[in-house]
Amino acid sequence: MNAFADFFRRFAQNRAAVVGLVVLIVISLVAFVGPFLYPVDPFDMIGRPFMPPFGDFPLGTDVSGRDILAGVIHGASVSLIIGVVASLCATVVGVALGALAGYYGGLIDDVLMRTTDFFLTIPSFILAVVLVAIFSPSLFSITAAIAVVSWPSVARLTRGEFIAQREREYVQACRALGMPTWEIIVVQLLPNALPPVVVVSTLMVATAILTESGLSFLGLGDPNLVSWGYMIGVARTALRTAWWMAAIPGILIVVTVMAINLAGEGLNDALNPKLRPR
Repeated sequence: MNAFADFFRRFAQNRAAVVGLVVLIVISLVAFVGPFLYPVDPFDMIGRPFMPPFGDFPLGTDVSGRDILAGVIHGASVSLIIGVVASLCATVVGVALGALAGYYGGLIDDVLMRTTDFFLTIPSFILAVVLVAIFSPSLFSITAAIAVVSWPSVARLTRGEFIAQREREYVQACRALGMPTWEIIVVQLLPNALPPVVVVSTLMVATAILTESGLSFLGLGDPNLVSWGYMIGVARTALRTAWWMAAIPGILIVVTVMAINLAGEGLNDALNPKLRPR
């Protein structure tokens, strides 16, 4: 309990991180509670096109007469789900491969790291576009594509942490006691390597949201779902006459990404052992 209390105390000392966390909580509540409080289908054409905000509809209507507020609410859940799930999948794959490469070294390290380098040489967004286009746009293919382009950075970070830890005295003691290799990796090394990985994974959620927005803007989003990027893509033909249609979801993307980055910096400060009081 003291460790958790100390963690939250260090996190709370970063006021910007606290603000970011509060903003994320509010956005999450809007995403998952909003559809019940505002039960409007974002695909329904319920008004005249190009209606400005603060009229018959709180945020106006888009080029097809659809409620922008309903789109914003449903788009929040889509963006957050894709960001979190893609980051989680990328973290699991990256940690597994990085741990094996860092602990065993040799041929295993060479094969895994050359594979990682191959993915790193390809621009991540271009690769995501190609993967989504090949497998057709859907919630699953978009999430999988973002995870595929995101895991290499996690793998390299995990590998570096394992290399720094694998020859420490406590690891040698575990080997001398006959502890199984999997137990050394999972129980002993992994907890010590996780703090920086957790921080990177948190920031990866923001990158995933931006990537999904870019894909949706290009028309590669799930056609059955409304996301913030999809809303910007729909509004790009009316930027001069109805700027608010693109500005509202665009501002929400910026606010969400900034909140995630602020919370991630606070998480880094709280988990960084160099910043802990002696």
